[in-house]
Amino acid sequence: MDLAQEPGSIPGKSEIMSYFDPRSGTLDRRVFADQALYDLEMRNIYARAWNFMCHESQIPNAGDYFINYIGEDQVIVVRDKQGEVQVLLNTCRHRGNALCRAEQGNAKSFVCSYHGWNYDLNGDLIGVPGLSSYYRKDFDKSQWGLAKAAQVDHFHGFYFATLDPDTPPLHDYLGEVGRIGLGLLVANGPVEVVDGVQKNVIDCNWKIAVDNLFDWYHVQYSHASAATAGFMDIAAILHPNNQMVMFGQYGHAISGPVIPEKMQAEIDTLSDEQRIALARSAADDVPRPPLRLRAAKELLGPVGVRCIGHPNIFPNLWVSTNGTQLSLRLPRGPFATEIWWFTVLPKEMPEEVKKKHIAFNTHLFGPAGMLEQDDGENWSQSTRASRGVKSRAYRHNISMGLGHDEVLTEGSTVSRVETTISEHAQRWLYTNWMNWMTADSWADIKTNHPAQPKGRV
Repeated sequence: MDLAQEPGSIPGKSEIMSYFDPRSGTLDRRVFADQALYDLEMRNIYARAWNFMCHESQIPNAGDYFINYIGEDQVIVVRDKQGEVQVLLNTCRHRGNALCRAEQGNAKSFVCSYHGWNYDLNGDLIGVPGLSSYYRKDFDKSQWGLAKAAQVDHFHGFYFATLDPDTPPLHDYLGEVGRIGLGLLVANGPVEVVDGVQKNVIDCNWKIAVDNLFDWYHVQYSHASAATAGFMDIAAILHPNNQMVMFGQYGHAISGPVIPEKMQAEIDTLSDEQRIALARSAADDVPRPPLRLRAAKELLGPVGVRCIGHPNIFPNLWVSTNGTQLSLRLPRGPFATEIWWFTVLPKEMPEEVKKKHIAFNTHLFGPAGMLEQDDGENWSQSTRASRGVKSRAYRHNISMGLGHDEVLTEGSTVSRVETTISEHAQRWLYTNWMNWMTADSWADIKTNHPAQPKGRV
């Protein structure tokens, strides 16, 4: 499959707003197969949103850097000499060459391999070969430093950046649902990212890879081979009748299993020592994260602490595997997505337990993961069908549960439903996607973003 097509005309706002119908739960397949739409996504979504960059443990020292992307813009995330984290566009201001070719490392400065322009860790241009002889001293270095992200901030050590100076502060952008999603990673204390990020490219549209993380309907069918092989007990993780969907602002959401209130009440009576002992008494053939300690309830709140589903920080950051993995779905044109997997584990976890978690996570998701190999095949074929002259005329059906569940708000400031397996989160994703795609600015996004659901949904 070729990974690009010639862009057509950008659809008008009214046409974009017709792509998803929240009343019927149907979605136009053109959202997965249109180059002009993809280009608009890069401008209206990725350039405006807060994008995950890395964790503080990946760049602990001055000069440590990590390469990431904001949409199609490659960036250098680096800790400068003053200890501040900078996010710099990885493109020389002279002729556009990439400065960093390694995915991560440590540098004293960044030197372009094309003509030798040299930049400090904060992005300032500090050296230009031939400044006196060739430029005749007629050149102002201060005007030609590296371009920077408009804002950089972190939440619990997880760094994000945005290219838009008008984007709300990270804390506000995340809202309660986003903060719960990231809070799951640190629910049992400080963490670090394990060395090595698994990366592979799947020939699918990035939104299919994102909306699948909310999808618990496919698990027993797509991943039956994992159960047959004895790798994992699908029934033990599915909990089809104990599901929760949390609706966050700007498109954030959490979907998946939830600890019933009665069970959580029993857990709340246990001390931290009892919770740890209970976790250690579980079968040791499959590594399991420890039961959340008492402090987790203060961090996540009475509803968030019951969540064992999948959060997505809009647009493309998935918190997975009970908070021990992070996944980025990086767009590579309308027909390709680069998938990155980070393993995130407690700093104080014993080494032998860490090894079990790393081995399990490696064979769960990523290029060697049993589940992702199943998923990738499905996503690829779904994207391919969106390109057919006739097949693309048939809309996707994401109507499961539509009109059958009541929105709850007690115990939290956010709307949620507690129900069976559903497609509420997918519908929320595409409802918000249309708002981002038709907004002229951040002021427009904030004014017109979908209200928190109420009543029956």
